[in-house]
Amino acid sequence: MREILGRRRRLRFRRKRRPAHVEAALRCATEWQWPVLPGVGLTAAGSRGDRDRGCACPDPECVVPGAHPFDPGLLAATTDPRMVRWWWANRPDAPIVLATGGRAPCALSLPAVAGARALAALDAMGMRLGPVVATPTRWSLLVAPYTLEQLGELLYVQDCVPSSLRFHGEGGYLVLPPSDTGTGQVRWERAPLAGSASPWLPGVEAVVDALVEASTTTPTTPDGGSRLRY
Repeated sequence: MREILGRRRRLRFRRKRRPAHVEAALRCATEWQWPVLPGVGLTAAGSRGDRDRGCACPDPECVVPGAHPFDPGLLAATTDPRMVRWWWANRPDAPIVLATGGRAPCALSLPAVAGARALAALDAMGMRLGPVVATPTRWSLLVAPYTLEQLGELLYVQDCVPSSLRFHGEGGYLVLPPSDTGTGQVRWERAPLAGSASPWLPGVEAVVDALVEASTTTPTTPDGGSRLRY
C-alpha cells in the first residue's frame, strides 16, 4: 500500500513539474486540434546575459530570432500528442509554433502600438474578437481559417488596407504563448476562454472590414497618416 501511495505522489509531482511549454503545446494539439511544432529557439546566453542570445538557426542576420521553424520544418506540424511530448521532452523551452491555415486558425497581425490601438477601436465598435497573441513588437488577432483565394478576393474589394497589416494564412505560422523569442516573451493579450473545447474565431472578412474602418476613423498622426499604419 505504501508503495502504491508513493507512486501516486511521484506521479502527481511529475505532472506538477511538467514545463509550461509542453502543457501549452499539448493543449493546442489535443484539446483544440491546432497543429504545432517546436520553433528553432535561441542560443544560450553569453557572458553578458540575455542580450547575447540570438537565433539558433544558421542565419546570423535572422530577422525573427527564435520565432520560426527550422528543424523540424513547418510541414512536420502535428496534433499527435506523442510527437508533441517527444519534441518538448528533448527541448523543453522550445517556442510553440502554430502552422496556420487548413483547419487551423489563421491570423492578422499589426505592430504592437498599432495593434493596441486597433483592439481599442474594435472594442469600441462592439466587434467580437477571438484570442489575441502579443509580443513586444507585434499583436496578432486569430481568425477562422481562410484560403489564399478568399484573402485575395477580400483585399481586392477594399479601397485601402493598413500598410503594416500582415496575414498569417495557409502555409504560414505564428508563435504562441508562453514562448520566448529574440523580441521578447509571447503572451495572450486576449486568452482563449478557459475550458473551451476549441476557441471561437471570427471570420477574416469581418475583422479586415473593421480594421479598415478603424484605420479611417482613428485620429491621425501629425503627418496625416493613420495611427494603425505603424
